[in-house]
Amino acid sequence: MLENKKLFKVLEELIDNKRNKRKLDDSTQSLFDYVKMNGNGVCQVTKTKYNKMVEFSDISYQLSRDDMKKSLFSQYCAFLNSFDSSCKLQLEFMNFRLNDEKQEIFLDEIETVQDDKDFQKMKNEYFSFIEEQKLKGNNGILRKKYLLFTIEDNNYSSAVRRLENIEKQVQSGFRSLGVKTTSYSGLERLSVLNMFINNQSKNYKDLEDYSKEQLVNVSTKDMIAPANIDFESDNTIFKVDKKFGSTLHFLIEATELSDRVLADFLDLDIEQAISLHIRSLSHKKAVKMVKSKSSDLTSIKIEEQKKALRTGYDMDILSTDLNMNVDGSKKLLNDLQQENEKYFFLTFTLTPIAPTKSELKNSIEQLSTVAQKHNCSLETLPLQQEKALQSALPMGVNINEKELERGLTTTSTAIFVPFTTQELYQEDKDPVYYGLNSLSNNMIQVSRKKLKNPNGLFLGTPGSGKSFSAKREMIDTFLKTLDDIIISDPEGEYTPFVHRLGGEVIEISADSHSFINPLDITLEYGEGENPISYKSDFIIDMMNLIVGVKTGITAKQKTAVDKCVRVIYRDYVADPKEENIPVLKDLYNALLDLGTQEATDLADALELYVSGSLNIFNNRTNINSNNRLICFNIQGLGANLKDLGMFVLQDHVWNKVTTNRNKHKTTWYYMDEFHRLLADAQTAGYSVQFWKRFRKWGGIPTGITQNVKDLLASPQIETIIENSDFIYLLNQSDGDRRILQEKFNISNYQANYITNSNEGEGLIIYNGTILPFKDKFPKDNSLYPVMTTKLDEIKKLRATHG
Repeated sequence: MLENKKLFKVLEELIDNKRNKRKLDDSTQSLFDYVKMNGNGVCQVTKTKYNKMVEFSDISYQLSRDDMKKSLFSQYCAFLNSFDSSCKLQLEFMNFRLNDEKQEIFLDEIETVQDDKDFQKMKNEYFSFIEEQKLKGNNGILRKKYLLFTIEDNNYSSAVRRLENIEKQVQSGFRSLGVKTTSYSGLERLSVLNMFINNQSKNYKDLEDYSKEQLVNVSTKDMIAPANIDFESDNTIFKVDKKFGSTLHFLIEATELSDRVLADFLDLDIEQAISLHIRSLSHKKAVKMVKSKSSDLTSIKIEEQKKALRTGYDMDILSTDLNMNVDGSKKLLNDLQQENEKYFFLTFTLTPIAPTKSELKNSIEQLSTVAQKHNCSLETLPLQQEKALQSALPMGVNINEKELERGLTTTSTAIFVPFTTQELYQEDKDPVYYGLNSLSNNMIQVSRKKLKNPNGLFLGTPGSGKSFSAKREMIDTFLKTLDDIIISDPEGEYTPFVHRLGGEVIEISADSHSFINPLDITLEYGEGENPISYKSDFIIDMMNLIVGVKTGITAKQKTAVDKCVRVIYRDYVADPKEENIPVLKDLYNALLDLGTQEATDLADALELYVSGSLNIFNNRTNINSNNRLICFNIQGLGANLKDLGMFVLQDHVWNKVTTNRNKHKTTWYYMDEFHRLLADAQTAGYSVQFWKRFRKWGGIPTGITQNVKDLLASPQIETIIENSDFIYLLNQSDGDRRILQEKFNISNYQANYITNSNEGEGLIIYNGTILPFKDKFPKDNSLYPVMTTKLDEIKKLRATHG
């Protein structure tokens, strides 16, 4: 960040440039009808009106079972009823057209790293597949949902306190529905307006340079005002810079509405803003108003009956509309007095945006078709477009309040339920493709880097596609980022895959000449404060594995190891260079030199790994670990060394992470057959600590296993799960599924997606959100032969693709 003075200078230059370029006039700035946008997200709309804005997540309402929908609808009604008449709400739904510019620029950066023609062909083929998946749904549109709450107060400080209390109320009410909320700062609110009005993602990044103080001291309208706005050339259409739009009023003409109305509008593949302004009437005023209208209707009915008698007609034959209105007013009064209903005023507008008039006309026709489907219509609002657009923006302002609002009960207002189908789609922090949403067919694309605990697990029965899915995550990460990827491969499954991507396969076996020294260390090892102490912990756990005693080595033996560790690293501490790093033989000799019975017993156990047939780890590290993608094939280690090999690899990766951290580089580490690392209670403790610390140093660990029951049997799995915000579940056996349901709070309905599911189908759990997915990778893609683990396919496909 620049210093404050430099920031102000940059800000002034930017605003001056925008003024000169745009020739801003009063009309462009007056579009944003507010007094001041504060950095804390509180917007002063008028002298006495203030509001805040939150973004809220979606939930799978429309495709839920009927009983679940009734429960959610009832809870949403209670949510609306919780607001009194002093608080006005605005539900804002914005569909943005995505811009692929960012991805193209970043892909150019990747090309400079690896420009092999075959690699470029593979990369283009993969991204073509991603684009095809995107087209299967409607991810060309980014959908956002916001809630604004506005109050009146004569004092700013008082208003802030009240708004904070209302925000807590909103969070609590949405939480009961399973909906997550994110409070928006003033900067973020301006960015939303800027994105919709100007449709420029670059301006969004420009705004990030502004401090909270600058949001107050400089006219924020200068930052987001468009160059030109034209409301005059067509009285039902406006033009903002080079885009056309129109704000339409949704006329509620049907006697009953479906809860699909809002969802049908939102599902359209058009860029638009939908705004619902909601204000409630106090119970006392509502009852008084309805009683008055009911009395008026009754008087009219009596007069009509008298008229019928005077003219000789049956007094019971009256206008259908009159009878309906009389009955309706009586029902409304009963609802208000007996059925826990409140009275709301609703203003519903839709604002489509398009690059041309013809495309805008097409969008309006699509919206009109939806309205007619529900026996309603859209009003074009001639000569009212400027006020209508101001009210349609997420500013909490409803200029057309009196002219366009419609009175409704709680249930009638809630019929515009703001939830459709929960989605997982992100654009920032290097998101990865994880398949299609089984409910909506939209692409699932999220970033594990955004998670508090990006650690993850891929779990599934043999043949469910877990390793295939993990490889697909690796491909996406490898092609979109400059991150390092390391794989621990106990079964030798990843070699063709890694070679296809140009990675390095390092075989660690009794016969290989590639070595890893388990005693490797850097000055940043562990937490970087006391590397020798952390290394001592690792070596004690390693000795537990070598000795093979279920209860672990004794306290005296641990003390002996710790003493020897400090001796053998003495030279390295004095002069931290590679040749001063000890090997296992140095530890063996130090134990013998210590001379105690405990130390001698440990030396005897270690001898097999120093001078015996299992001496593969008694060497200095000689591998080249500079490749971005490295696979350690430890299949050849055999049963006696494989668990130790996985454990040593884990520590080797930790050294890599500490090095990458200084480069601000992310390290992904995939551990296949992950359950083996947790099988031994003693070494599992180190693995858990590794799992918890890895993320703090820019690492993202991932466990992969088909032996879910063995994994869940580990007493350490609770800590692993608590520190993992990403879980990828494929088909599960009956016993495993029941345990997983309890561990991850999976409903019976959701569990159907991991019951006898097809390959590549299951549930993704991302930060507590659970979604069913399907991931069908095309078999004619050149990557498929190196991703599949089916023996019959491997032989056939590799012969075809070479």
